[in-house]
Amino acid sequence: MDCPVIIQGGMGVAVSSWELANAVCREGQLGVVSGTALDVVLARRLQAGDPGGHMRRALDHFPFPEMAKRVRDAYFIEGGKAEGVPYKKTPQHLKVCSREMQELFIVSNFVEVYLAGEGHSNPVGINFLEKIQIPHLASIYGAMLAGVDFILMGAGIPMRIPGILDKYVNFEPATYPLYVAGAQPDDDTTMRFDPRDYLERELGPLKRPNFLAIIASNTLAITLLKKSNGKVNGFIIEGPTAGGHNAPPRGKLQLNDAGEPIYGERDVVDLAKMRELGVPFWLAGGYGSPEKLREALSDGAAGIQVGTPFAFCNESGLREDYRFALLEKAASGRAHVKTDANASPTGFPFKVASLDGTVSDLKVYEARPRVCDLGYLREGYRTESGEIDFRCASEPVTVFIAKGGKVEDTVGRKCVCNGLLANISHPQVRGNGRVETGIITAGDDLVAVARFLPENGLRYSAASVIKVLLGEGVAEQQAAAVESETAVCH
Repeated sequence: MDCPVIIQGGMGVAVSSWELANAVCREGQLGVVSGTALDVVLARRLQAGDPGGHMRRALDHFPFPEMAKRVRDAYFIEGGKAEGVPYKKTPQHLKVCSREMQELFIVSNFVEVYLAGEGHSNPVGINFLEKIQIPHLASIYGAMLAGVDFILMGAGIPMRIPGILDKYVNFEPATYPLYVAGAQPDDDTTMRFDPRDYLERELGPLKRPNFLAIIASNTLAITLLKKSNGKVNGFIIEGPTAGGHNAPPRGKLQLNDAGEPIYGERDVVDLAKMRELGVPFWLAGGYGSPEKLREALSDGAAGIQVGTPFAFCNESGLREDYRFALLEKAASGRAHVKTDANASPTGFPFKVASLDGTVSDLKVYEARPRVCDLGYLREGYRTESGEIDFRCASEPVTVFIAKGGKVEDTVGRKCVCNGLLANISHPQVRGNGRVETGIITAGDDLVAVARFLPENGLRYSAASVIKVLLGEGVAEQQAAAVESETAVCH
């Protein structure tokens, strides 16, 4: 495996868009698209009229034209939907998805990876969250149809992913276990997918992508190497300063005066032990500087994963008003990111950047009626009759309690799903004309993004981020590492 020095983080819902990944790839580093909610992202881009025709261009290259046509016909609106009209809803995720839903998973992941790889021959990656389990089987298939080179996955224990990649090379069926709270030993919680059910013609073998697991502990790295059903090609070690969902602290949860989780020595990964595993690893969370890159290489890492600086560059999918407002805060040293222990319905700590007019604003949060109509972060649970249903701690409190949820689990919970779609200029419009507002996530080093800004300006490119990060001497340091006897990337 040829190891990139810089891996661009797979952030949010389409913040790590195909445009951003493509720009990073063209600079010789690993561009990564976010695989989260791509089904609804494609559906809304098509309903917005597909400005530039990029979605339709990718659909024209999809290997199964009839499937692509069904997706286009279901969602494309010439000229875009009228302002104030709600987006057509996509089907909610279920253990057994409809064919329409599975096809949307397949096609949307193909489209994003295809566009990220368009016009160059460098590797492309896609990032998934293990805890959003229902789309995995069809989404990975769609990404592999587009020739994806790297699959990254965190927010869980993805032991079953490597084996899925092996099976899909020759279009063999695969399964994945769905977590269901309260499930009994005899309950069928297994999801199944057969790629051959979604072939319109025979294709040659698919390329098996490299699999990088995103971890926060030595124990998880060792577990994945020993117990995964296929090869784990490398690890991304993500510290608690990284944006998005963070692994909770080990041991009993303690909060500081601001209500943020307190991390300690038990949450620090032992890099000496990581080197002993003989598998390449990258360091993430606060590594967005040339000094930290050199430090990572000195510690035996293959390189770094960087998110926040890319999240606010020109090619990012983050809408401009949010981007510029936070960059102005960063430039003046006023940017603030809170590790919110309650925001996400998953219960995982979630980084939220403070910005008036977004869900981080208490008045905005309290004014929003609790609605769960996307459901990516819902939890499966066993009903009294033995069926599988889903609940979300951010849905109406009475509904959550009726499904067996605890009222204390609803306190402070925010609708991350709708907020992340609003971040990329595709907010849902409600019947009363209310428009969903964003919830912006960023790493703790948001203030440090100012180092990438030009003088008296708020615009900078992905290429300029890479140029700054590589700095002087990095290439020589990497070359020396590759030539060392302990090198794991060649």
